Amino acid sequence: VQLQASGGGLVQAGGSLRLSCAASGPTTFSLLAMGWFRQTPGKEREFVAGINPSGGSTYDEDSVKGRFTISRDNAKNTVYLQMNSLKPEDTAVYYCAGRGLRMSTIARDYTLWGQGTLVTVSS
Repeated sequence: VQLQASGGGLVQAGGSLRLSCAASGPTTFSLLAMGWFRQTPGKEREFVAGINPSGGSTYDEDSVKGRFTISRDNAKNTVYLQMNSLKPEDTAVYYCAGRGLRMSTIARDYTLWGQGTLVTVSS
């Protein structure tokens, strides 16, 4: 199973981006819990949002709650992260990740990782 993240880019503060993560290969995507993480140089990968196979979701409340929305389209084997009201501190490489059963906020719990997509928010 491979995960391919896309949708990053350069945006001004206050703008929006939608990240996508498509799964390919032998998988039952609908059974995977999916997560989005982000990482900046010198820092650990941090949890942004996660979504269970059933569609239940959770967010890092301190940083993105109310601005980011995670969703999934099982027919397209794709998970999305809609990012609104972007701030310069949202600048990072964003990674999608997958695991069986329920989502986790801990990066090491995930067994599948996409290659990352860079989001840059200018002030």
